[in-house]
This record gives sequence, structure tokens and C-alpha cells, in this order.
Amino acid sequence: FIFNQNKWQNPCNPICRRAANRTSSIFFRVWSACSMDSSEPGQSDMPRSETASAGMKRKLDVEKFTRGSKISAKGVTDKKARTLIKKQEKKFRDAAMRAAKAEVLKTEDYGYLEADENERTVRFSQKQLHEHVDENTRQKMFSLNLPELGPYKMKYTRNGRHALLGGLMGHLAAFDWHQSELSFELQLRETLRDVTWLHDHTMLATAQRKHVYIYDSSGIEIHCLRNHIEVNKLDFLPYHFLLVSIGNAGVIKFQDTSTGDLVAEHKTKLGRCSVMRQNPHNAVMLTGHNNGVVNMWSPSMSTPLVRMLTHKGALTSLAIDNTGNYLVTSGVDKQMTIWDVRTFKPMHSYILKRPATDVDISQRGLLSVGFGTHVEVWKDALQTKVKEPYMSHHFSDGTHVSGIRFCPFEDVLGVGHSKGVDSIVIPGSGEANFDAMEANPFETNKQRREVEIRSLLEKLKPEMIGLNDFIATADRAPAEVIAEERRLAKEANSARKPIKEKKHMRGRDKSSKRAAKKQEEHFKASQKKAKKLEREAAAAKQLKSTEDTNQETVLDRFRRGG
Repeated sequence: FIFNQNKWQNPCNPICRRAANRTSSIFFRVWSACSMDSSEPGQSDMPRSETASAGMKRKLDVEKFTRGSKISAKGVTDKKARTLIKKQEKKFRDAAMRAAKAEVLKTEDYGYLEADENERTVRFSQKQLHEHVDENTRQKMFSLNLPELGPYKMKYTRNGRHALLGGLMGHLAAFDWHQSELSFELQLRETLRDVTWLHDHTMLATAQRKHVYIYDSSGIEIHCLRNHIEVNKLDFLPYHFLLVSIGNAGVIKFQDTSTGDLVAEHKTKLGRCSVMRQNPHNAVMLTGHNNGVVNMWSPSMSTPLVRMLTHKGALTSLAIDNTGNYLVTSGVDKQMTIWDVRTFKPMHSYILKRPATDVDISQRGLLSVGFGTHVEVWKDALQTKVKEPYMSHHFSDGTHVSGIRFCPFEDVLGVGHSKGVDSIVIPGSGEANFDAMEANPFETNKQRREVEIRSLLEKLKPEMIGLNDFIATADRAPAEVIAEERRLAKEANSARKPIKEKKHMRGRDKSSKRAAKKQEEHFKASQKKAKKLEREAAAAKQLKSTEDTNQETVLDRFRRGG
């Protein structure tokens, strides 16, 4: 079989060339700006200066990064405006050139497994990969034997540098798995249902027996959230600084970790819930319930944004990709269904041997599912229905999988099971090129502090969470439609009656004048009310006197002429 290793160095390096020559059954496919030649490394047919000049003359794809056509300043008569336009155009041109040059620096390619004609990648085991990969990749393949405090769950930070372990029996540990440095290790001596990182590796949250607790990077308890009771699932929204929880009470709660306020809490009215994940595209929370329904929640609405019936029985897990277009659900009916979130319709489904305990989607779209003692990884399984998995891993001695998570920016899958934690290599799962302003696996302490401050300053409001991604989107309607909408809006605004502006005279708006005027109006109103009561009393008295005069007595019949 052929193993294409990502993050491999330039083949012109003599060390890399010797490593490639030593490998007989495995070939490393690499990307290089220079062409491969039959001559020895460091030697070339053309001189060094000619090679450099040829590289400089290579055309860059600058048009790819330009923003529209160039604005000409020829028809502008104002000298200041013409100079300003030229400066802006030069700034845009330089930015496009820098972006094109930076694209050349992305020399990392995505690795993947390729099988020969008579081979299948699903048959390749981790033991075979361990024998043929380089030393750095071997260090990423490890197994922690912890049979007494499981089953375990494993979570990674956003940059993939730190890992967090949580055992059901109360074992909690955090470590930098790139450097193999343990941050802390605790025995909580109570049930630990779920763990999650907060904005970075300096803070984490745990769902313990009764409440939710927050710890720092050294394992010291910082806070206890007593409003979150008997929580089963935790998740964190990094752009909103919201800690989301749901548990046995069936109430989803949003807690702002920057201010400490409880932003919202909504009752699902569907009983106990232990399945919850976030949509990384729009920060909408998805919850799976025992009746097979998936609800999508936002802090600004007390009712679900969308309610989908996905399975006939209870849901066991769900996951959604980074684009927010594909949703994967699994239930006790042994089915794993792929849904199109844009239409809320099922695309295809897979039949598993056992109900899935957990599913996850990598940055490159690989789908992993854990059930029983097996972990399967599917390639291109979201858009189309494939016949067999891309890779498979089996645990012996009755080890049951409890949780799986892909590591960001690494071809690694973390598997938590009943007897500890395993880290296995899945070629092609991680993103090879990272954005240092977004998530930097090699950031220093100073950079981490700066990122934390910038994230707090740019924190989004909870009201901005919704299905429609209205941030930085363009109106794609035709120009005629936009012009017609503007014309109708202008006509509607002009049809309104003009508001007559109040004429303010000097000295009339003083506070003393307003108080005296208010007191005068109150006195006039009380006088008017008193006069009205007097008139009503006089009318009632007159009516009573007339009734007394018209009333007949017994002696009226003896009157003359009566």
C-alpha cells in the first residue's frame, strides 16, 4: 500500500531523499515548488542565480485575490480625491500581492492512504502504520491503560495542542500531548459525566455528580455553577464565550463565562437528554432526545428553531461538519443517517452492527463512528454513499468505545474506552495549513494572552446566534430587483405625513419653566374636575326636589275639583 504523509519536508533535502530511498513498500507523495531531477541533491544544471531568477519570474495568481475591477482616477478633477484613490488602489494591489505570495508558502499537502489493486485500506492496521511512519508520527500513536476508572472521554483544544481526559469514576487529567507534559491529574471521588475545554487550555469545565465545576490549568477549582444541576453534556461556544449544558431535567442553559451571567435557559419538555453538539458554522445547539427528535436551539428563543424527526427510537449521538451543511445522527435502531441541513431532508443511511456510542467529523470531512469494540472511519461518506469504511480499528478483551474525537490540525483520532484512552493515526483527517490568527498550535504564552484579549473584545452577542448566517454576506439578488425594492421603500417613506417640528423659543425649555407649567396644568385639571362634580351634585339635588313636588299624598283626593 501507499502512505502519503502530510507535513513532509522538501525532497531536495538529502535526509528526506535518503529516507525515501530506504522505504521500499511505502512511498511518500510530497509537494515541491521545484521539479524533481535525477541529479544529486544540492546540484543543478543551471547556476544558482539563474534558478533564483527563474523562480522570481514565475507568475503569481494575483487576480484570485483582487476585489473587483480597478478604479481609475483619470476623470477626477479634485487633486486630493485623485491622490486618495491612487493610494487606496496601491494598498489593495499590495494586499493582493502579499496574499498570492503567502499562498506559495502553503507547502503542506493532505495525506491519505492508497491501496494497490488487490488491497483495501480498511485492512491496514495501526501496527502496520507504526512500522512504516516516521518517528514524529509514532509519538502520536499511544495507548493509556486505565482499566479501573473508565469509561473515558477525550477532548482537544481548538488548536489541537492540549488534551483533556475524563473518567466516569472521577479521574480528571490534562496534558500537552505534543510535548508529553502533564498539566495536572485529579481524583474527584465522584461521578464525572462530561468534560470540555473553555476558550483555551487555561480553563476547563466538568459535569460532576450534582453541579458543574470550573478548574484552571493547574487543577485548582475556580467556581461552582450551582444553577446547572445533574448535567450530562457540556459544550462551549468560543466566539460567544457561552458554556452550554443539558442534563436529566431536560433544560438547556447558556452561561456567559466572561461575565458570569446566566444568559438563557429553555425547557425542552422531552425529559432526560444526554446528546448535544454545536453547529460550528452558526453556533446553533443541537440536542437529541429519546423520541428520535433533534432540536436546534438559540439563546434568544424559548422554542426550538427547527424540530426534526430523525429516528424511530432514541438517539445515541450526533455530529455536524464545519460547513454546517451535513448532519450525522445515530440511534438505537443501529442506523447512521446523513442529513442535509439546508433542506432538512435525509440523504442516505448506513446500517451498523451495533448502536453507535459516538460519532465525529474531522476538518477534512472524514466520518468516524464508534460502536461496541470497533471504530470505523469513512471517507467521502457525507456527499455520497460509500460501500466500505476507509479505515477500521478493533479493540480486544471486551474494550467498549465510549467517546471519539478528531484532533484539529493533526491526522489523529482520540478514542476513549472502558479501559483507558488510545490515540490512533488517520491519514488525511486533519487540516494541514492553519491560520495562526484563528488557532495556532505553536503559540507562545504572550500570543495566547493577546488572542484571549482580542477574543473578549470581539465577542459576539448571544442574540446573533441563528440559522441564517447574516454576517458578511452579500445580497445576491439582481440589480433590477434591488433597485425596485429601494424604489418601493422610498415611496412608502414619502407617503407618510411629515412631522411638524416643534418651535422652541429661548427660555421655554428650562427645567423650572417645565415644572411650573406642569403644576399649572395639574391645578387646571383638578379645578375642572371639581366644577364637574359640583354640576353633577346640583343636577341630582334639583332632580330630587322635582320628584318630591310631583309625588301625590292621601289628602290630594279631597281637593276641590279633584
